[in-house]
Amino acid sequence: MKHYLIYTNKRKDKNLETTNRIKAYLEKNGQTVSIIAEQDAELDKLAFDKVKDTVCDVQCMLVLGGDGTVLRAARTVAQADIPILGINLGTLGYLTEVEPAGIEDALQRLLTEAYFTEKRLMLEGCVEYADGTREEEWALNDVVVSRSGSLQIIRYNIYVNGQLLNSYNADGMIVTTPTGSTGYNLSAGGPLVDPGADLILMTPICPHSLNQRSIVLSSKDVIEIEIPQGKDGENQTVEVNFDGSKVVKMEAGDRIRVCKSTKTIEFIRLNKVSFLEVLHKKMGE
Repeated sequence: MKHYLIYTNKRKDKNLETTNRIKAYLEKNGQTVSIIAEQDAELDKLAFDKVKDTVCDVQCMLVLGGDGTVLRAARTVAQADIPILGINLGTLGYLTEVEPAGIEDALQRLLTEAYFTEKRLMLEGCVEYADGTREEEWALNDVVVSRSGSLQIIRYNIYVNGQLLNSYNADGMIVTTPTGSTGYNLSAGGPLVDPGADLILMTPICPHSLNQRSIVLSSKDVIEIEIPQGKDGENQTVEVNFDGSKVVKMEAGDRIRVCKSTKTIEFIRLNKVSFLEVLHKKMGE
C-alpha cells in the first residue's frame, strides 16, 4: 500500500470532481490518499511547515491544474523530495504529463510502477540587502527581477562569477532553468531549451538596446544582479519574483545572487515522448 497526495487547484477542478474521481480509484485499489486543495489566489501560502505532517510518508504527489499549480505544489513540498505527476486541467501544460481523458490509465500505470522519473534543475536565489541582511528562496522555473511602481527603466549591473558582464537598461531580467524556458523567458524572446539540459539562461525584459539578447550560461556559474543608483542619484526600486509566487522587494544598493540549487524536483514520466514532440503538440494547440 502506498500513500498518494493529491494537490488540487480548486479553480480548475470545481467541486473537486476530478480529485474525488482519482481518490475513489486509488482507494478502491487499496491505497491511502490525502488531499491539499488550493482555496483561492493565496495559493503559495501553503508553506512546507504547514503540510509536513501530511506529506511525511507520501510516495507520490498528483497535481491537478496547470503549470502554475505544478510550480506552487513543487515549492510547497520540495523539502520532502516527493516525485510529482502533473494532470493538466489548464491550457498548454508543459509541466503536466496526463490529460483528463487518460487519468485512469495513468493511475493504473502508477499502481503497477510502469513509469520512470526525471529530475529537473532548480535555482537558488539569495537577496543580499545593503544593511547586510539576507533572504533566500528557490525556483523551479525562474527568478525574475523587474521594476516596481512607476513605468521607469531600471539599470542593472550583471556579474557572472564575480566579473562584471554588462550593465543593462531594461524593464527587468529573467534568470531561468531549462524547465522555465517555455514560460516568461519565451514571452520575452528567449530561446527554448530541452528541460533535461544542465544550464542556466539569462534574458533581459524589453532592453533599451538592439544588441542585448539572451545569454546561455553553465549551471556552475553564479549570477549576481546589482541594483545601482539611478540617474541623478535617485533610488531605484524593483521586485524579485520566484516562480511567479514569492515576491521580495529590492532597492538601490541591494543585489541578488542566483545559482544552481542543491535541490531538484523529480517528475514522473509515463511515456518516453521527446521534448520536441511535446513542443510540436503544444505549439499547435
